[in-house]
Amino acid sequence: MIFPTKRVGFNNEKDCDGDDVSSVSSSCSVSAQHVHASQEDDQDPYSDVRSRMAELVRLDRLDFGCPVCPPPSLEEKAAVDNGLICRIPDMTFFTALTTYFGYAVVVLFGHIRDFFGITLKLKTSRYLQSEPPEGYAPLLNSWEHFYTKRIYHRIQDCFNRPISSTPGAKIEVLERVSPDGNKTMEVLGPVPISSPYEDGPFFGTSDGNAAVRRCTNLGSYNYLGFADAWLETCGHSVLSCLESHPITYASPFSEAGRSSLHLELEGIVADFLGKEDAMLCNMGFSTNSTVIPALVGPGDLILSDEFNHTSIVNGARASGATIRIFRHNCAAHLEEVLRDAILNGRNLGKILVIVEGIYSMEGEYADLNSIVPICRQYGAFIYLDEAHSIGASGASGRGCCEHCGIDTSQVDVFMGTFTKSFGAMGGYIAGNQEVVDHLRNISAASRCLSSMSPVVCQQIITAFKVRGKNDM
Repeated sequence: MIFPTKRVGFNNEKDCDGDDVSSVSSSCSVSAQHVHASQEDDQDPYSDVRSRMAELVRLDRLDFGCPVCPPPSLEEKAAVDNGLICRIPDMTFFTALTTYFGYAVVVLFGHIRDFFGITLKLKTSRYLQSEPPEGYAPLLNSWEHFYTKRIYHRIQDCFNRPISSTPGAKIEVLERVSPDGNKTMEVLGPVPISSPYEDGPFFGTSDGNAAVRRCTNLGSYNYLGFADAWLETCGHSVLSCLESHPITYASPFSEAGRSSLHLELEGIVADFLGKEDAMLCNMGFSTNSTVIPALVGPGDLILSDEFNHTSIVNGARASGATIRIFRHNCAAHLEEVLRDAILNGRNLGKILVIVEGIYSMEGEYADLNSIVPICRQYGAFIYLDEAHSIGASGASGRGCCEHCGIDTSQVDVFMGTFTKSFGAMGGYIAGNQEVVDHLRNISAASRCLSSMSPVVCQQIITAFKVRGKNDM
């Protein structure tokens, strides 16, 4: 189970009063209702989590100044004034100023180097952008090219770190060196036994005799730990799958790419979410970017949360539908935008509201308890992206709806991925039979993309069985 938190100062060792605590579930109380649980709360082990997440959402709205959200109550103001709410301090002006100043210096000197390189016609510089042939437009965007050659290369050692282990809780990161000031990176090879990289708690040597740094992994999707002990959990059944199935069917789902394993997995997903049917996609990103254009088109309206994922943004733009953005997780602003669109729209077709179950970059749940009634009131369909919540949220892993106490029948289209909680890849769409059949016939995910590998299907099916299909 993951506990997304943001801007409220949880501490894994001490609470606000300095008392030792044993887990993240201990937090600062805001009101008496968080201390005295009702009998109903006692029966629901996740009621405290829901209460804390609701409080986090309220605090975030206050921080970002949502103009149409309710103002803070007197109790909330008193809690902040009295120090009952531990808050991460806001960034100081000096910190912000020096950060931007450092960035500006790098940009300035980058332009100076480019100016002299072009003026003096220094052909030896590997960073000079070549001039396009006569009559051709530049192939690269000027700013993006400048950022890559003058800024990103200085800090690229912080990104794209290769590893030599499974992406578990502990991870081995290959050490890299650069002989030319970060322009190129090389893996650090064999090192002397007497060096600091001698096998120990923090450093070691990989199977390929390369130096590694042992780190705590905070960046992988391995939510339920299937990568940690893969052979003991799913490995044997996945490997045995190769005896009866190929690596790939080399065909889209709509042609010859749908096997008995695909049918079995689609049934498991549909039953798990309480929907009539489900459809698989071979990639999570393409699930959104290819399915949304198949659901809506010109003349329709999409209402999208301002913090929705890039795949949703790409799918919405490709659809040709009118797009309106509402403030992040703000149901009041959603209703305002929705009402305005209905009153001013002419010959308005379908209205699709797209939200995410968990916003991974913000660490927040969608406020479904407020969003769902608004959509039902105005006749808007709900598209819920559960890429980060399915399997890892809710009492039995059924996602944001279960976490918020919303029946899955209230959501029209479920989208999710298998990369986070199931140790696999790909995505799914779940809904009523009519919608899924339409997407199988129309969407590019079904008609144009190669189907999901049977090996991946078996991994997901086994993950469901290991965790318990009805009790994740």
